[in-house]
Amino acid sequence: MPTVRSASVQFRHRANDKPYNLGVMDGFVARAAEAGVAILAFPEMCVTGYWHIRNADRALIDSLAEPVPEGPSTRHVSALARAHGMTIGFGLIERGEDGRFFNAYAVCLPDGTVHCHRKLHAFENEHIASGDHYTVFDTPHGVRIGVLICWDNNLVENARATALLGADILIAPHQTGGCNSRSPGAMGLIDPALWSNREADPAAIEAEFRGDKGRGWLMRWLPSRAHDNGMFLIFSNGVGEDDGEVRTGNAMILDPYGRILTETWKAEDTMVVSDLDLDLLPLSTGRRWIRGRRPELYAPLTVAQGFELDPRAARFSSEPTRRRPGAS
Repeated sequence: MPTVRSASVQFRHRANDKPYNLGVMDGFVARAAEAGVAILAFPEMCVTGYWHIRNADRALIDSLAEPVPEGPSTRHVSALARAHGMTIGFGLIERGEDGRFFNAYAVCLPDGTVHCHRKLHAFENEHIASGDHYTVFDTPHGVRIGVLICWDNNLVENARATALLGADILIAPHQTGGCNSRSPGAMGLIDPALWSNREADPAAIEAEFRGDKGRGWLMRWLPSRAHDNGMFLIFSNGVGEDDGEVRTGNAMILDPYGRILTETWKAEDTMVVSDLDLDLLPLSTGRRWIRGRRPELYAPLTVAQGFELDPRAARFSSEPTRRRPGAS
């Protein structure tokens, strides 16, 4: 049966320290190559750092941003992809040709091709713009890959659109878990002291990572993105303290039935690997459901209802939603 060996990395980046972050990535690429990995996913904005960006001025963002694919970070990773015959995805801040900045994810193919996804629902900073298109492309591994960054994955329409564009694998880079959520029971902050004490008391921090602030949060929605759309899903996340919040890692790979093939809850930089059985794709539940769609009924999905917010306003709003969509 055809399989594609894939891997997801979680690691703690250093803010504004590209040489360190790229060095960590180099080590994981070498490990993945030894393991025969064909597709390797790193977290969102792992090259530049993430949560400190919310307080950054335009000058700092400009100093971190790079063009894609011409920038040094993309050239560095692209060389690794070519050297190892591997497809490698990673997150950074992109400087577009028009001077705008994007939370972006570059995927480097073994032949030197680079595809770049711009986060559709960017909220990190007023100087970071949202993207305006989906990203799905062919690979030399016999599969089509789609990319959605962090909050992109929370909106079900994005996962379905990516599937309809032919994605067999959804790469889902994140910086999540341990967030200060305003939704009761959604997530919650983790005491940074638990992370600092992880070597002496690993059970305490791992309990948080496996609980509602980490894995429990993901299990409420992540498997459904894979299952309902008939796609494999590679979830890559930051781990550890990040400017006051503790990311929970939870790197995992899911099959098109939403089943977890491999995962970790370790409080450390690590990688999980799984062979994706492509024979599962054609008869997966999600793909059968997609064939039963009735697009003529779905006009409301493309009509503004009047309560939509800019991604940043929607992400940080503390006002409760009192009116259900479509209610008068």
